[in-house]
Amino acid sequence: MTEAIETVWIAMPDGVRLAARLWLPDCARTEPVPCILEYIPYRRRDRTRMRDESMHPRFAEAGFAAIRVDMRGSGDSEGVMLDEYTEQETQDGVDVIAWIAEQPWCDGKVGMFGKSWGAYNSFQVASKRPPALKAIAPVMGCDDRWREDIHFYGGCLANDNFWWGSIMQLYNAMPPDPRIVGEDRWREMWKERLEAMTYWPAQWLEHQTHDEMWRRGSICENYDDIDVPVYFFGGWADLFRDTPFRIAEQLTGPVKVLMGPWAHLYPHEGVPGPKVDFLAEAIRFWDHYLRGIDTGLMDEPRFRFYLQDSVSPSGTHKTRPGTWVEEPAWPSPNVQVETLFLNTGKLAKMAENGPAMPICSPGTFGVSGGDMCSFAIPGDMPSDCRIDAGGALSFRGVRIAAPLDILGQPTLQLTVKADRPQGLVAALLVDEAPDGAQTLISRGFANLTHRRSDTAPEPVVPGEEMQITVPLHGIGYRMAAGHHLVVQIASTYWPILWPAPEPVTLTMTPGTSSLSLPVRRSTPGTPRALPEPARPRTKRAITRTREGSMERSLHTDLTTGEHISRFFLDGGVFGPVGRMRLEETGTEMGDISDRRYSIHPDDPLSARATMDQESEFRRDDWNVRIETKAEMTASMVDFHLRASVTCWDGETEFHHVVWDHTIPRNGM
Repeated sequence: MTEAIETVWIAMPDGVRLAARLWLPDCARTEPVPCILEYIPYRRRDRTRMRDESMHPRFAEAGFAAIRVDMRGSGDSEGVMLDEYTEQETQDGVDVIAWIAEQPWCDGKVGMFGKSWGAYNSFQVASKRPPALKAIAPVMGCDDRWREDIHFYGGCLANDNFWWGSIMQLYNAMPPDPRIVGEDRWREMWKERLEAMTYWPAQWLEHQTHDEMWRRGSICENYDDIDVPVYFFGGWADLFRDTPFRIAEQLTGPVKVLMGPWAHLYPHEGVPGPKVDFLAEAIRFWDHYLRGIDTGLMDEPRFRFYLQDSVSPSGTHKTRPGTWVEEPAWPSPNVQVETLFLNTGKLAKMAENGPAMPICSPGTFGVSGGDMCSFAIPGDMPSDCRIDAGGALSFRGVRIAAPLDILGQPTLQLTVKADRPQGLVAALLVDEAPDGAQTLISRGFANLTHRRSDTAPEPVVPGEEMQITVPLHGIGYRMAAGHHLVVQIASTYWPILWPAPEPVTLTMTPGTSSLSLPVRRSTPGTPRALPEPARPRTKRAITRTREGSMERSLHTDLTTGEHISRFFLDGGVFGPVGRMRLEETGTEMGDISDRRYSIHPDDPLSARATMDQESEFRRDDWNVRIETKAEMTASMVDFHLRASVTCWDGETEFHHVVWDHTIPRNGM
């Protein structure tokens, strides 16, 4: 049996109180136990309630205290949130750990975990070395906010900067729960949040180079700051696929890595399958480092990777067949780099001469790319790369005679010219089946104005030959015998990247560019069987009051040539779940979002992104509604962003704000 406490208050040194939900094993009141902390902004009282209840009670049943804390300015916590990963956020995390360690139910040892934002701040809080923090288990987060966050990929502006920032535009406008903070205070707290709000995509876009804002919270700035054991969990369909390789090389303390086929979900909920019981793995880790129990975990090979088999291309995968492999170290002695040259239309082990190869990709190149970060929502994974292939230079390898295992981070070294002062390179590594179907293996990007520096962009000299390095995302992949390896090189990648202001022609010379491919040799032995997720022990008390729906579509207006990519979702970020009522609290909630990217294939200045959202919270004593709108366009020299938030308390408009931003382009 365990004890669940709906709300405990944690006072920060400045007097601001953070709201938390706490689970305790029965023994904790008389025999203090270690505590597991999750610290995120996504509302423990309602939005993550179901997910929290799938994890924290398991920790308590295993003999740990477990606490889920709303960050300052989110959920029911006091104060305001001004940005992601601020110094205040990190310091609050340090102070929360100190508070936990002093509680009578805690023995003074704390572990920290979290997915995405919670993975980031697990790293960031650990870098401050709070004495009570003994180990962290980040899930799908990153060590470098410039290279691998949602904002820039290879120095190119990602449209996720707009999309995810607009999601946070909605979350930042959500009120605290009157039953928790009090009927006499909730409107005051809500108003304080709303008046402190800014439009984060514009705030981030003011920083188009690798400056101090991106260095803040990036533990890669000094890996030695992390001195606690780390168990990192990630997925090949997720965004954060390079961090595990970097931390494996750079962190000096104990590091374990588990990389599965999953989208941006906890492994015990992982799609594509197979799922793995993350909670069982985490408990072994906590037992080892918080209790001193020898679970054997650290005697096993430290790195476990899932090699995904070749499959037919599809925007939806419920499972990915494949094989688990283990590595004793990283870099691995079992992985060797093979070099293939980009010759005229082919990949080969020897360089060959040939005529110049130009490409000016249509503005719609990339429509088969899905999302950079899949949430396992149907249609959000890359589909058949043949859809785009005509808009790229393609280099095709020979038919492979035996399965080929790729593990690590492929890299392209390109010699290229461009005919405009700004431009980008999009590079795709593709598995081509005997029937011609093309499945994406990995991809990477490079902003040509960042060819020498991410801090001081330089315009391209048209016609000047440039040496460009394009790192592709890390991957574990097993190509089937009889397949061909293909590289595609393009000058656009819409709607994942914002385009350069003019159409750009790239020109390559055969035999002067190469692919470095990390190839793994087969090793004997069978890896330890990973635990499958346990069945939920209790049925969650939820009533669906409106069925969800979604639309993911591509539309081309044949009269104008305009191309529109739309993603409509009745249910929020994680799928078409509609509106639901949490019977335990009586709260009914639901989100609707409508995201559209439009462009004319011949005119990059026609690029336009919009995001309209609405959210509701209802209960007998509570009825609030929020609407947000956002739009982004660009001229030759500026980005233009316009956004608004409108909130209602019942039928009364409670708050309305409009933001207009014009931000100069700086090599983007």
